[in-house]
Amino acid sequence: MTEMGRRERKKAATRQALADAALRLFMAHGYEGVGVREVAEAADVSVTTLFKHFPDGKEALVFDQDADREAALVAAVRERPADRSVPQALRGLLEDERSRRIRTDPRFPDFLRLIDATPALREYARRMWLRHETALAAAIAADAGLSQDDAGARALAHFALEAATLVHGDPDPEGALDRIFALLDGGWSGLTAS
Repeated sequence: MTEMGRRERKKAATRQALADAALRLFMAHGYEGVGVREVAEAADVSVTTLFKHFPDGKEALVFDQDADREAALVAAVRERPADRSVPQALRGLLEDERSRRIRTDPRFPDFLRLIDATPALREYARRMWLRHETALAAAIAADAGLSQDDAGARALAHFALEAATLVHGDPDPEGALDRIFALLDGGWSGLTAS
């Protein structure tokens, strides 16, 4: 059992080294100016090893913390306080995640600028978020006592996830998110009150 734990720790350390090297290089030279071979060399691994850890390609190197996102989205719905609506809980999750990243990683504003300036990364980020739509919609529907394929629950999940994309380039992204989620909250409250 100890051997397996050590192996998993080593895999996690290699994955983190690759993600850190990629972000450092992308920020220094631009996303388009860096190849996967350079990232692998900076992390002292082979290109084959890089693709074992990031089979989705170069864009995935930037978004190394996606694994827990779906669980966090579902938990935001299921574990929210009784006086908080689903849209408010999802908005709170986005706000908490952003403020935590700003507090813990001084490179986060540069990371956001890198994504904004790189069409391939913007599109990957959008696809990454939207792949959690089905699980989020199911959690929303279950919470509201609706059928799993309820169109309202699917729409709320879709637009809540799409909100992060909609605020790209807005001079006040936090204010824009507040407006989007106020609209979603009003619509969802009206739908579930019926």
